[in-house]
Amino acid sequence: MARSRPSPRYRPPLPGSALLAAWRQGYGLAELKRDLLAGLTIGIVAVPLSMALAIATGVPPQHGLYTAIVAGAIIALTGGSRFNISGPTAAFVVILFPIVASHGLGGLLIATLMAGLILVALGLARLGNLIQFVPYPVVLGFTAGIAVVIALLQLPDFLGLEGVVLGDSTLHNLAAIVRAAPGLAPAEFGVGLVTLATLILWPRLQLPVPAPLVGLAVGTLAALAIAPLGVEIETIASRFHWEHLGQAGSGIPPFAPGLVLPWHLPGPDGTPLTVDFALIRELLGPALAIAMLAAIESLLCAVVADGLTRTRHDPNAELIGQGLGNIAAPFFGGITATAALARTATNVRSGAFSPLAAVVHSLVVLLAVVALAGVLALVPMAALAALLFVIAWNMSEARHFLHTLKGAPGSDVAILVICFLLTVVFDMVLAVAVGIGLAAALFIRRMAHLTHARRLVPDSDDESRDLPRQVALYDINGPLFFGAAEKAISSLRVVDPEVRVVMLDMRDVPSLDATAIVALQSLVEELGTRQVGLIFIGMPARMVLKLKRAGVKRQTGRLAAVRQLAQACRLAERWLLAAPAT
Repeated sequence: MARSRPSPRYRPPLPGSALLAAWRQGYGLAELKRDLLAGLTIGIVAVPLSMALAIATGVPPQHGLYTAIVAGAIIALTGGSRFNISGPTAAFVVILFPIVASHGLGGLLIATLMAGLILVALGLARLGNLIQFVPYPVVLGFTAGIAVVIALLQLPDFLGLEGVVLGDSTLHNLAAIVRAAPGLAPAEFGVGLVTLATLILWPRLQLPVPAPLVGLAVGTLAALAIAPLGVEIETIASRFHWEHLGQAGSGIPPFAPGLVLPWHLPGPDGTPLTVDFALIRELLGPALAIAMLAAIESLLCAVVADGLTRTRHDPNAELIGQGLGNIAAPFFGGITATAALARTATNVRSGAFSPLAAVVHSLVVLLAVVALAGVLALVPMAALAALLFVIAWNMSEARHFLHTLKGAPGSDVAILVICFLLTVVFDMVLAVAVGIGLAAALFIRRMAHLTHARRLVPDSDDESRDLPRQVALYDINGPLFFGAAEKAISSLRVVDPEVRVVMLDMRDVPSLDATAIVALQSLVEELGTRQVGLIFIGMPARMVLKLKRAGVKRQTGRLAAVRQLAQACRLAERWLLAAPAT
């Protein structure tokens, strides 16, 4: 008797597998130069984006910069993708903005810490491959919805509206913006338009200087040019103020991120939070949402990077890296981080070779904070709003959205539209949950339609041509699961009175769930009361074992399982001969 193979031991994913893979491939001065140049390029791009996304989230801009510095470096060194660039991303705005409104900066950092722990647990459980089960219409629907919400949140700064209090309700925010629209500030609007035009037109020149840097520079110069006219333009310096070790100032503090305790940072009322079970319970839902979105975005980003570079990432190590980055960042004032698709694509196009490019990017952001904080504070809020408009437009993937609306099946279009509307009107968590639920229900419906059972007719089917009239052969195709089992097996209950043996060809049944087992049990009992035997043909051993565990066992003259049709025919003949005459 052959020995059974021992079950494979669990091996935890290896943090830093991407860095190790790059090192094994061979790392020298040429590769270091590529990483330095790519990191410099991405760092320049990340500075304005990190500030803008932090402000869109509802926190001071330095917290976005701290995220790129701390989380960006840790995720690169411990993750599973060689090219992912992590930091604050636009997708998180719709989740983080309500957390800040309800629990303040301290609540956001605690939720980020909790999400990091969840991500590490997902990676250790090797659930990284589950990302492939999120349908494309769901992803496209909620990302397009997020883009609309981000653009809406930037309208007050872009138009220079005063007194607009934004909350977590899109409809409320839209009504507040409409009411304040008559107070449009022409100067702020003009700065925003100049910045937006620069951001749109600059990439067409195909020059090596990143468009976000040029756009914000032009917007800042425009604001400085009209300042002598007595027109005040709101800037980072005029809106945000800081205190650090007895020093105070406006704009961005010119210091490297220092160690802080997230629960000592202010809550919604400006006082430190009280960490208790009630707060953890309130933040658990947002933390799960953050972890889910971070997993989806980072792994999708890694897949895109693999396609551009013909490499392979380790999804479980990437989840662990994302988790470690989000655990560490809050202790340095950083907010939620995940991989950013645009920055990752730029990293690849810039010739990066290893995760060290992302580390260099973090060092560039750190240098900008220490050396250029005063310059960064001059950036107008309208210019940052224009930058976020462009980010939202790129994130919306409007071309793919419209293409899917025109060419996709009706069910996929319905899921896309529902996810989009739920994200805009309610929130992304509800949209993803409903979208995945609808997609799963539609998939179950399609699979149920593929499963059927039919009786083979002797006149037209070769396999049943020589069977006696007292034997009925049924062919079952497709998985027997809760959505299809009862429909398929119910047709077997209608048996001619002269039939004494029923044979079920199970060779095309790939799976059997608990509902199907109960239905088969019922069939066996019903046929048994009518003195009709049942033979399973070609049923895999694992399914036979399932039935045995459920109490459906072999009975001489009543129930059996064989491998081939010929065996079933011989067994049926013996049963007929042994059966008493009626």
